[in-house]
Amino acid sequence: MTKTREPAVDGSSVAELTEAIETYFDLMYDCDTSRLEQTFAPTAQLHGFRDGKLMAWPMPVYRDILDKRQSPKSVNAERADEILFIDFASTTQAMTKVRVRVNTMVFVDHLTWHRIDGTWLITSKGFHVESQDGPPI
Repeated sequence: MTKTREPAVDGSSVAELTEAIETYFDLMYDCDTSRLEQTFAPTAQLHGFRDGKLMAWPMPVYRDILDKRQSPKSVNAERADEILFIDFASTTQAMTKVRVRVNTMVFVDHLTWHRIDGTWLITSKGFHVESQDGPPI
C-alpha cells in the first residue's frame, strides 16, 4: 500500500485562510448576508447549544437569523475577535478555533474550512456561548 501525502501547506495558504477568517469576523460584525456565500459553503451546517438545547441550523435558517439580528456595527458595539488556533489537514481542508463578540455575547467557534474552487469556505460551524453580558440583542 502506497501512502500519498498532500503537498505541504505554504505561507500563501496560511495568508489566504487568515484573510477568509477576517471575512468571517466582518460578517459577524456587520451581519451583511449579501456576503454570506463568500464565507460559508451553501451546504454548511451550524451546531451549538442555546438555552440548554442543541441547535442544528442549515444555511437558509442561519441566513434568516443573521438577517434578523441587530448587527454589532449598527449599534457601534465594541468589536472583539481573535484567532485562537489554525490546523491544516491539507491544502484544501483546515480547522480553526476563533473567539468573536456579537453584541452582548462572546462565542468560541470551531470552523471547518474547505478550499472550494480556490476559495476558503466554512463547511461546518460548531459554536459555544462563552459568556453573555445581558439578553441577546
